Amino acid sequence: MVFPSLLTWLYFVALQGHPAAVQQVVYTTGKILQFGLPLLWVLAVGRRIPRAGAPPTWRLPYSIGVGAVFGLLVAAAILAGYLGWLRSAGWFASAETAIGQKALAFGLRTPAQFAAAGIFYALVHSLLEEYYWRWFVFGQLRRLLPLGQSTALASLAFAAHHWIVLGSYFGRFSPVTWLMTFAVAVGGAVWCGIYHRSHSLLGPWLSHALVDAAIFAVGFAIIRHAAGG
Repeated sequence: MVFPSLLTWLYFVALQGHPAAVQQVVYTTGKILQFGLPLLWVLAVGRRIPRAGAPPTWRLPYSIGVGAVFGLLVAAAILAGYLGWLRSAGWFASAETAIGQKALAFGLRTPAQFAAAGIFYALVHSLLEEYYWRWFVFGQLRRLLPLGQSTALASLAFAAHHWIVLGSYFGRFSPVTWLMTFAVAVGGAVWCGIYHRSHSLLGPWLSHALVDAAIFAVGFAIIRHAAGG
């Protein structure tokens, strides 16, 4: 639960201002370690890959349906909130430069590169995060704790590294940082609930992908606005 926050602090805070290549190597290496950890844990501690029996037929449609509805609602709220209020209110003015610099540090210099990164994060990285946070972290906590406690711990840990990212852009104690971090924790709790009820990652993954796509759309709009586009 702690490693993703440590990794985020390293490449978002500690290495701020270092060469882009250094940030990219640390990020890539850290992500390989993070997403490899669950498999190592299962093989070393569980000694096997869990095999699920055939789930009831209602679970897959429930997972996809609820995940899609929640993801679309959150994505719409993100886009409407930014375009209809947050941008005009100046909430993102202080973050525009920092967001642009971080995009450059990760090699996102053209709209095509930014779009490719958005597709990767929406489709691939969101699946890896669901596998890590819902299947592994939440799944292991459910073996030890009641549903409410395991959901709360997994969701707060999931939100923690987002707080570091948001704090780098808006300030650690900015209301925007805390409001968005709270929203991430709520989203994590909803995805835990969908996974717990359906035993499927498809719904949380679809939901997560839609939210990430909206976030990248907002990020692209912020960078264009900062560049005067």
